[in-house]
This record gives sequence, structure tokens and C-alpha cells, in this order.
Amino acid sequence: QVRLVDSGGGLVQAGGSLRLSCVASGLTFSIVAMGWFRQAPGKEREFVAAISWSGRNTDYVDSVKGRFAISRDNAKNTVYLQMNSLEPEDTAVYYCASGPRLAVGVVDYWGQGTQVTVSS
Repeated sequence: QVRLVDSGGGLVQAGGSLRLSCVASGLTFSIVAMGWFRQAPGKEREFVAAISWSGRNTDYVDSVKGRFAISRDNAKNTVYLQMNSLEPEDTAVYYCASGPRLAVGVVDYWGQGTQVTVSS
């Protein structure tokens, strides 16, 4: 059974930083692409970032480029999202995901989500 467990969310002031983590089990982590999505209140879930199985290729939504960085540690079956210069507009539930085409919403598995709240 595949399981993705998100953690690391919290309350932070604008301009602050958080690092999200997602530990995967039940899948061959080292050969799958991983990523993060987010869903703000009243809005649809949107793609945030993705990283290839090797870690060599990454992709980001324009609104987070230069502020967020996705990385992975295949030895620990873990993917990270380092979020810097956070803005109130980044407030959302963040979901870890795995799948073949994450940037266009093709997802095989989801994490349970972790709340990120940025105060102004």
C-alpha cells in the first residue's frame, strides 16, 4: 500500500521560511517523479513544484519561482519543499504527490496535506 506522509506546515509571518517534508512508502521511490500541490480556501488545487526521479530536473509554477526549492533524498524516500520569502498568498494546504506528469495534474498518489498559514 502506497503512503505519502506530509509534514512541516505551520504558522509563519510574511517573509519567513518553512520546509515541508514528505516521506513515501510502498513504492519504488527512486524511480518516480514527486511534487507538491496546494489548495487555498475556495480555490482549486494547483501545481506548485515537481522533481524528476533523479533530482536533475525540476519545475515550478511561476508564482513561486525564485522563492521555493524542491529537492529529494532517495536514500530516505523523502521529498522536500523549502519555502522562502513566504507571502500571505501562499497560505494553503500543501499536498505531496507522486505521478508521471505532475505539472499537468496527472497524479497517482496524494499525501494527506499539511497546513501552511502566512500572516501579514
